[in-house]
Formats: sequence, C-alpha cells, structure tokens
Amino acid sequence: MKSPMRHTQIDYARSRRLTPEMKQIIEIENIDEDILLSRVAEGSLVIMTRKGCPPVAIGKGASTKVNVNLGTSTAKINVDAEIEKVKIADKYGADTITDLSMGGDIRTIRERVLENSKLPITTVPIYQTTMECGMKEVTADDILSYIKAHVDEGVSSVVLHCVDKETLKKLKGMGRVMGMVSKGGSLTSVYMLTNGCENPFIEYFDEIVDILRKKDVVLSLGNTMRSGCIHDLRDGAQMMEVDTNVKLANKANEEGVQVIIEGMGGHIQAADIPAHVKLYKSKSNFPLFVAGPLPTDIAVGYDHIAGAVGASMASGAGADYLCYITPAEHLSLPSPEQVREGLVAFKIAAHIGDSIKYGMSNKDLLLAQKRARFDWEGQMELALDSDRPKDMCPRTGPCSMCGEYCAIKIMRDYLEGNE
Repeated sequence: MKSPMRHTQIDYARSRRLTPEMKQIIEIENIDEDILLSRVAEGSLVIMTRKGCPPVAIGKGASTKVNVNLGTSTAKINVDAEIEKVKIADKYGADTITDLSMGGDIRTIRERVLENSKLPITTVPIYQTTMECGMKEVTADDILSYIKAHVDEGVSSVVLHCVDKETLKKLKGMGRVMGMVSKGGSLTSVYMLTNGCENPFIEYFDEIVDILRKKDVVLSLGNTMRSGCIHDLRDGAQMMEVDTNVKLANKANEEGVQVIIEGMGGHIQAADIPAHVKLYKSKSNFPLFVAGPLPTDIAVGYDHIAGAVGASMASGAGADYLCYITPAEHLSLPSPEQVREGLVAFKIAAHIGDSIKYGMSNKDLLLAQKRARFDWEGQMELALDSDRPKDMCPRTGPCSMCGEYCAIKIMRDYLEGNE
C-alpha cells in the first residue's frame, strides 16, 4: 500500500531530514533536533500542519494542547455565531479547532471556518455523511467520498470511530447507566447494525490511510466507548476499543500517517484519572487526546470548571491534548462567550498539567514579581485572559480587597529595609 504521493512528516523524520514545520516546532517547543526526529518517526509526537499556518506539535515533550469544538446542530444554525467562536478560539489561545457542524450548509460552514482561522482544523466526516445521506441510507462509498472531500478542502485532521462488532456486543452486557455517549460512535454503530457488517472505517482502513497520506492529514481515532457518568467505571468494552485503536494506529504509522488516539475521556471519577492515563501510556506511545475528563456529574452549568479540574489531573499524569468543555455542556449549543469561558478554563488546566509534567513555568514567577510591585499592567500582559481582569483591578497601589491594610504594602518597607 505504498503511495506515490508526497512525503509526510513521518517519512522525512525516518530519513532524518528536517521539514520547515519541524524547524518551527524545535523553536516553539524547545526540543532537541534528534529527539524531535525520533519522536515524529515513532509517532509519539505529531505535527499538525495547514498550508499558510503555524504548525502545532502534540505529544511527547510538547506542551499540552487545547482543542475547541464548535459547529452547528440540527436544533440551532447560526453560522455567524460559529464564526465568532472561531475568532474567539484564535484570540484566546486555542491550539486547534474541531468543526462538528451537523446543520445547514456544512461544506460552506467549513469553508468559512477555514477562511477565518489560522489554526489546524479537525472534522468528523461521519457527521456530514449522515446528515446529508440519511442515517440508515449511508453507504461505504459515501463515507470514503466525504473523507476525501474533507481532506481535499484542507483540514488538518479527521476523526474516525473504529469500534468493531465484538466491542459493540461487549457493550450490550455492560449494564452502563449512560450506555454509549459518543455521537460519532453511535452514528457509525447504526451503520454497522443496519447493514449487518463490520465498521467501514476498519473494513476500508487501507483506502482511508492512503487518502490521509496524500496530504499528510492526521488520523484521530475516536473514543466511542468513553464513560458518560462517573458511575460507569472502566469496563471491558473500553479496553477492547483501546486495543483496537492501538492496533490501527500502529498500522497507519507504518504507512507514514500521523495518529492521535482519543484513549480516555468523558466522565471519570477523580481517583481513577491518573491510573487511566498511565494504563493508556503503558499500551501506546501515540499522543493521548482526552475529552475533559469530568470528575463529577453534578456541576451542571459549571462543567467547564469541573472539566478543567479533571483535565489538569489528566495532563499532569501524561495526557497530551485536551478537548475543552463549556458551561453549556449537556445543556445546549454554547454561545461565543461560553466558548471563551471553556477555552480559558482549559488553557489554565493545560498550564497546570505542564507544571506537573515539566516543572514550574517562568511566567508564574514573572507574574508574582509584578504582583508584589503592584504592577497591574504587567500582570495583565502575562495573564491567560487579560481582558476580564482589566475590569477588576486598580490602576495603581493595592487592590480594593484590603486597601491600605494590604499585607504586601505593610510589610514591603520593613522587609526591604532589612535586606
């Protein structure tokens, strides 16, 4: 299945040749050249590329990255609002965007997303395939055709849900509270059950790999079997899917296609999060993408906070890539402002996770030094979101919490006088 098309990042890495994107990543992530080449070659570090846009490194040795989901639904189609979300994702530091649109003119929406962002864009082709062909009328040719269309239009990554027939059978007897909560996984499963066949993403995996290889598009293997509540504990169906994804990831990597695995996520009780990450890492070297995870089910309306707590733990334990959650999770399509809240919460989570994995950041020290001097403008320059705190702080002197009785102000002269 060797493709005559242009080389991928993996091909160049295996021949020990640096690409322009690799050179940029070396500077951005401060990674040694030989280490970078080895990690890209083996698949533990992925470089998402998009023509005319900065590359993004995800995986071993890179900072934890944050993805923003957006897109229309059948219940709400406001394309201008989705483009505003795109601009918010760019402004407030998202690393990637995933367009999950299932309502309206999906191709046109995707074109506008691509036009309005300089970030790598991921899609889930089964969404558009199902919406435009009909849930029970989809054919394998349709699925392959839509994957090719997304790739040709310039996306950086596509998500495939590769649950197999045996895993679906296993799920039936698990007795879960929430069953299957993956939309892409459920749509793929309906195809399998309707047609009495194996998963088309598995059956036609070689053809799909060839499509992705031609434009060095990253394959993201979805997490169909993730838990929908913390009382749905890790089970046999989850482990079967992990094993399937790892097997497929190895196969794609051999053919020069970069792979990310959504190996855990959803809802996981807090005590189990580090163990889940470590179990995945013991089975696979590929970058681990986590949705959340949410360590509680009662934070309705504040799930971005609960999710950020779980994401901090997951990142600190070794997860490489976080999918943000907004306050509207489980409730509605998020507003642009809710997208901002979720993104900032998960940027904080990624930063905390990196401090666990790699040590404290110099940015925290610089901000503390400016805080000690009441340098409010300097603090705003270092803040992850400088817009919101600007409305809360004074221009000079202590804040209004303590006023003239500020501990820093009271003790500073004394401490400096005794230096």
